[in-house]
Amino acid sequence: MKLSLELTVATKPEWVVAVMANLPSFLRDHADCERKASALAMSLVAKYPDRLEIIPELIATGVEELEHFQQVYEVMRERGIPLAKEIAKDPYITALMKLLHSDSLRRFLDRLLLASIIECRGAERFRLVSEALDDDKGLQQFYHDLWVSEARHGHVFVGMALEYFEKDRVYSRLTELNEAEGRIVDGLELRAALH
Repeated sequence: MKLSLELTVATKPEWVVAVMANLPSFLRDHADCERKASALAMSLVAKYPDRLEIIPELIATGVEELEHFQQVYEVMRERGIPLAKEIAKDPYITALMKLLHSDSLRRFLDRLLLASIIECRGAERFRLVSEALDDDKGLQQFYHDLWVSEARHGHVFVGMALEYFEKDRVYSRLTELNEAEGRIVDGLELRAALH
């Protein structure tokens, strides 16, 4: 059974150009995104402590995202790039959060499915960054490895949703959210940031 969808809109090549033109800003933003991804997984544990089937996987995901943060921080430290003093508001995430249903059951489903889509978008973009880093083999390998990990996380969250909701409902809503995400990505300003 397929546990994720193909993204409906590919990242524009101009995004890669923007990232390569300001790699320090991209690394700072990437570090912030890893911190937020870890916090999201742990917030789902705190918010849904009765969802026993998915708690171990949420904890493992939170730990892995924190390890990614540590790895990005090490890359930054080696290059003399400081962490951002404040985590900037992410227009992509802000727009996605507006898609969440307000009632608790549908909101739970939406949070899992949006997490899947965000991870799939991250995987796509890490692949693009990896492919663009021909002159930095170490960083190229780092982003290749992250691409594989993020793609797996995309599957993990859909699998979690399938623990609690009928398959047709999961995939119907995943399709809706995936299409909305594509429209959001298409309208975003290009910047040296993950989203």
